[in-house]
Amino acid sequence: MSKPVNTTASTPARRIAGRWRPLVKATAIAVIGMMGWTSAHAESLIDLYQAAKQYDAAYLAAKSQVETVQYQLDQAYALVRPSLGLKATLSRSRFDSSADLNAQERAALQQTTGSPNGNSTSTNRNIALAAKQPLFNRPDSLKIEQAEQSVNSAQADLALAENDLAARLTQAYFDVLGAQDVLTTTQANKTALAEQLASAKRNFEVGNATITDTREAQARYDLATAQEIAATNDLRVKRIALDQLVGRADVKPTPLATPVKLDTLTPGDMEDWVNRAASAPSVRKAEVRLAIARLETDKAKAGHLPVLNAVANLTNGKTDSNLMSARVNSGTNGTIGLELEVPLYAGGAIQNRVKETLSMQETAQHDVDNAKRTVALGTRQAFSAVQSGLAQVQAYEAAEASAKLALEATQLGYRVGVRINKDVLDAQTQVTAMQKDLYKARYDVIVGSIKLKQAAGTLTPEDLADLNKLLTQP
Repeated sequence: MSKPVNTTASTPARRIAGRWRPLVKATAIAVIGMMGWTSAHAESLIDLYQAAKQYDAAYLAAKSQVETVQYQLDQAYALVRPSLGLKATLSRSRFDSSADLNAQERAALQQTTGSPNGNSTSTNRNIALAAKQPLFNRPDSLKIEQAEQSVNSAQADLALAENDLAARLTQAYFDVLGAQDVLTTTQANKTALAEQLASAKRNFEVGNATITDTREAQARYDLATAQEIAATNDLRVKRIALDQLVGRADVKPTPLATPVKLDTLTPGDMEDWVNRAASAPSVRKAEVRLAIARLETDKAKAGHLPVLNAVANLTNGKTDSNLMSARVNSGTNGTIGLELEVPLYAGGAIQNRVKETLSMQETAQHDVDNAKRTVALGTRQAFSAVQSGLAQVQAYEAAEASAKLALEATQLGYRVGVRINKDVLDAQTQVTAMQKDLYKARYDVIVGSIKLKQAAGTLTPEDLADLNKLLTQP
């Protein structure tokens, strides 16, 4: 029985080598593209994080708020400190007598006052120094405690803003790297499909293939062109977002070092992460609000309490008069003592204020419970996402290796005539799809690990330093 004629085997050796050219060229383009990417003054995650802290408006606003609240605390401390004031007055008075006076009365006035009609003028000059030292004022003391809690709240807001900035930067940073990888893979796929299209055209010209192979290869090539355009635009958009975040132009992130090794989560138990989330900044902020609400209730109840101050006054006065009997009158008067204020009745305002603050306190307690539940839920979801992502990365790595072996086998079968051009196109497309899915899964795990720590409230700049170790080192 005669064997089937293998028309492909009769072609020259250079044609056989040409069929290997797509894979070789695709690999070369990917390597060259990555080399160019790393050599263009790439910036690390830590460098861009420091730049973002100097530019991001949300973070800077939270930082300024901490300074503002600190000033408010200093103002509250002034409530229990002594105060000193100076007051000066200058006044002039005149007395005119319009009563009808007889000669005897006028003579008497002339003799005693120097004025026959009883008119007189005087000038008063006074300067007073007043001091006060609060001795007991419970509402003011509670205001200080509330101001101290407000500082804690502002610091929690700053921690939230810092964590949010780190998460947003990580997302933007690896979005750019992911878009760059997708573009590189898409360009390599387009190059491989272009070579396959050229091969299909050559085979059709020599009669070794039908026009169908050429048209299928052309359709795949056109689709790859469209995908390249979309990937290029996506990369441009992601770069703009990163530039906007750090306040720089044309930022080029450092790519991941190869081979990529992703660490497992530590600790590896979900409940351990949930327990850590009990001290998350959002929970701390809700607890601070509850503490402030309780102090507000105490302050309302303190409306019944007396206020005691130590006071001192020193007054120097001088009076000039046109009266003959009192031309100049001057002297200094000093007093020191205690001042007590006791509220007796305020029309029921204090009782109603207490009821209002108790309602506010209950609301704040519910907010604390909600914050704890929300953080716990977010932590569990983020933990599950990272664990699932790590499993997906392993699966995609195996799938990519299998897809590459399948491509090589399909190309070999095509050369010996047991596979057709469409099989090679399908295998090439499958490799590209697996690589895109693998890149996405890797970056999702990296960003997800940061979001997990953000959700649990344990994110620190050191975590970004650990991520920085995954990047290509200079």
